[in-house]
Amino acid sequence: MKGIAEFEEFARARVGPLYRTAWLLCGDRHHAEDLVQETLANMLKVWGRVDTPEAYARTALVRTFVSQRRRRSWSERPTSVVPETSGPGVDVDLRVALQGALSELAPLDRAVLVLRYFEDRSVEQVALDLGKKPSAITTRTARALERLRAVLGNDVAQLIAQ
Repeated sequence: MKGIAEFEEFARARVGPLYRTAWLLCGDRHHAEDLVQETLANMLKVWGRVDTPEAYARTALVRTFVSQRRRRSWSERPTSVVPETSGPGVDVDLRVALQGALSELAPLDRAVLVLRYFEDRSVEQVALDLGKKPSAITTRTARALERLRAVLGNDVAQLIAQ
């Protein structure tokens, strides 16, 4: 039986990567923090029964995100200040354009692209995480990339797919 100490160790080790994925999904620091917190809180409830904690956490994170976006009560609040600062060599305009284009996608399409290209996961892994068939993930990926090309242009979408 796994104990609280093991959960705390797991949470400390995975909070950074989970936050990164959550931020890519949400596009907002505060929503990403809330998403990670909700994911870890839900995971603690079933901790003793989880065989693969990393996969469970990633799946729970994405499913919680999609579920939140389906609720009518969810809404974005615009802000005049960008909370992040860029490091050297970061193309801020590309980053902002990409985040804007991702926000126009359906939550599940956005999750597929984030998992496939930013988390570098295979079609089969994404299908397993989202509870879909690999063929559905392939189709969603192609359609979501097509939507990104319409917004960003063909060159930028090709950079993402590399």
